[in-house]
Amino acid sequence: MIAERTPGPDAADISLAERLAFERLLGDLSALFADLPADRVIDEISGALARLIDFLGFDRCTFGEFVDDAGGFDVLCSVARDGIETTPRGLGLSLPWYFGELQAGRLVVAAAIPDDFPPEAEVEIEYCRRIGLRSNLGIPLRVGGRVVGAIAFTAFRSTRAWPEDLVVRLKIVGEVFAQALVRSRREAELAAALAEITRLKERLEAENTYLRQSARARSGTALASRSPRFNRVLDEIAQVAPTNSTVLLHGETGTGKELLADAIHDLSDRRDRPMVKVNCAALPASLIEAELFGREKGAYTGALARQMGRFELADGSTLFLDEIGELPLELQTKLLRVLQDGSFERVGSIQTIKVDVRLISATNRDLARAVAEGAFREDLYYRLNVFPLSVPPLRERREDIPLLAWELVKELGEAMGKPVDHIAEDTMAALLAYSWPGNVRELRNLIERAMILTRGPTLQVSLGPAPTPVTEETHDKIPAKACAGTLAARERDHILQVLEQTGWRIRGSGGAAARLAIKPTTLESRMKRLGLRRPGSETS
Repeated sequence: MIAERTPGPDAADISLAERLAFERLLGDLSALFADLPADRVIDEISGALARLIDFLGFDRCTFGEFVDDAGGFDVLCSVARDGIETTPRGLGLSLPWYFGELQAGRLVVAAAIPDDFPPEAEVEIEYCRRIGLRSNLGIPLRVGGRVVGAIAFTAFRSTRAWPEDLVVRLKIVGEVFAQALVRSRREAELAAALAEITRLKERLEAENTYLRQSARARSGTALASRSPRFNRVLDEIAQVAPTNSTVLLHGETGTGKELLADAIHDLSDRRDRPMVKVNCAALPASLIEAELFGREKGAYTGALARQMGRFELADGSTLFLDEIGELPLELQTKLLRVLQDGSFERVGSIQTIKVDVRLISATNRDLARAVAEGAFREDLYYRLNVFPLSVPPLRERREDIPLLAWELVKELGEAMGKPVDHIAEDTMAALLAYSWPGNVRELRNLIERAMILTRGPTLQVSLGPAPTPVTEETHDKIPAKACAGTLAARERDHILQVLEQTGWRIRGSGGAAARLAIKPTTLESRMKRLGLRRPGSETS
């Protein structure tokens, strides 16, 4: 081996075969690192160091990089012969003269230690004496004119000579390693930057798609109130909005829970990003997991592309889960995990994703009863119920009906180009007397239909005889034949629609009674009075 020859007059008397073999080794190593993938660079450098010490007869070889201007040196790989320890990490600051010379771009050639070390290297001399190090060659490595690292060759068993032509060749191969390292770092940084750009691009595209799909006219109608009870809800919203606490909105359908969620988000520190919304009842159980958590391409039949889930889309913002009571049990565990530590996996992926999402949920179901019936996880219920808000139905804030009606008339009149100056007194009396099972949503729909039909400055709603103020005791006494052309007909249509959506199932989780937020016996009584019977059933 070349380095096994002792110093002396015959040191240059190396066989031609040995020189050619060494040149071939250097050529092989240079070719190996010419186009090496970034994730293999360190492993291949370690393997190359092992080949060098084996071929040249050194005892240890070390490669590393400078991490700061104070001589901090990070050992990236070190190989040694049996019985000799590899170079420990964090050695740079403990040998200030040695690594200071290398970082300054100067060779450290010591054939015999301590004789070849200057007096100021007293720390290095003591270190070499303690570990038995006898010869060392330290070569600074430059890339682009800047010293980025160093490679060192060490002898423990005997002193070694460092011929100039050997030093030149070892410097060349060391700089091949350094260039491969710098290239791998740049490629890794570029890959990370491209991944971040791709992630942001996907997120922006997903946000744009979401905003296009969910675009609608934002209305503050449901938040206009003269009701002390509803104003207490608004006060509580103002208190909880600046926090990151989870909010649970409970109330009948149509009471404006989504608008209240909008208000919470708009008053929070997350308002600069759009709030993301999901209606858990509007999606089949087979698709809601992918909708919430995303999916990978090929995760299941029909998954032709990767899809970002709503939790990813809402990272740094707010996620509103409407009809949370309809979430399948098998997904409630996954939702609980996200609420606990903000982590989940896309469908078809094992990579964990971390998000920072503020959750607002809403339901018209009695979740406490659903927990008792085993239809909803108790631990998830308590996670959601951190700050519960009960939204009163419209019949319990009747003082708001004139205000809401006028706000809707103004909004719809501007949109339709139909100015309305008056609401007929009998119309307003009927609006105040009605029970509003569909709440503010039903009021909006009624006003919109009346605005379409009106021909003058006064709004008239075709109500027929003024209805009797509806109470729990009097509601079931409305005859079916009196429903036609009255607001009671709208209640009949509403109940019929819910019955058809639930397959005429009245009781149980997801049944019509639960969706209407009334007792099953009350619903059956109203169905009888309104003449509603399951298709195909016997008539009495």
